[in-house]
Amino acid sequence: MIRWTRVALAFFTLAIPVTLAPLSAGAAQNGSMPPAETTRARVPFNVGERAEYNLKYGIFHAGTSVTEVLGIDTVRGQETWHTIFTVRGGVIGYRINDKFESWMDTRTLASLRIRQDQREGGYERDRQLEIFPERKEYVENGGEPKPTVDAPLDDGSFVFFLRTIPLVVGEEYSFDRYYRPDRNPVRIQVLRRERISVPAGSFNTIVIRPIIKARGVFSENGRAEVWLTDDSLRLVVQIKSRMKVGSINLYLKQYRPATLTKPDSIPESR
Repeated sequence: MIRWTRVALAFFTLAIPVTLAPLSAGAAQNGSMPPAETTRARVPFNVGERAEYNLKYGIFHAGTSVTEVLGIDTVRGQETWHTIFTVRGGVIGYRINDKFESWMDTRTLASLRIRQDQREGGYERDRQLEIFPERKEYVENGGEPKPTVDAPLDDGSFVFFLRTIPLVVGEEYSFDRYYRPDRNPVRIQVLRRERISVPAGSFNTIVIRPIIKARGVFSENGRAEVWLTDDSLRLVVQIKSRMKVGSINLYLKQYRPATLTKPDSIPESR
């Protein structure tokens, strides 16, 4: 039986750097931080954005995946984007109900917290990771600190980084940004432009191939491709892969744009 965890995490495992908004001149001179609004990374998403996908395993409908920007929280006093990715469904005799949450620094988009709740057949796992970019460490479920990298990225945040930068057809990018150092580097090949149709409509897209040092959909021996809208939104509209046990594909079903341009409040996340 295929491990659906790898399907869920593979949807987001795309490591790309972030384009930052500049600091104000006053902050550069005296070392103080300007208001959050002037230091946030320039991003094409905001609170309320929601994308729903049909998940297929071969010819069979295997469930639904949803990614959403839930809000702006704070983690250890730092303003963060709170995002969530869920997978519900499965195949005959094997059900899945997974939830993956990420909290990303709104200035650097570095991951500060990860929460994963997985229910796959008889398999269950709950994890919470606290990531400390300033000291290059992370802690899983209250255990001993482990080393991480500069400006670390987790599985759930990578697709949001991908959406912040230009992609040049024919280029290949390599980055050491995944929070687990042994999984680096992550390579991104930009393959071509293509117009496609999915349940949500027809889109002009740019096609990439992620290559990751791990087993699963985007492994070094895999043949997975990802279609993103060829515009400033860079929304994922389709993923296709081929594996030894069959193909795993996602197709955009519905999209809801952001509902907020500025947060009404910034609660402290626990």
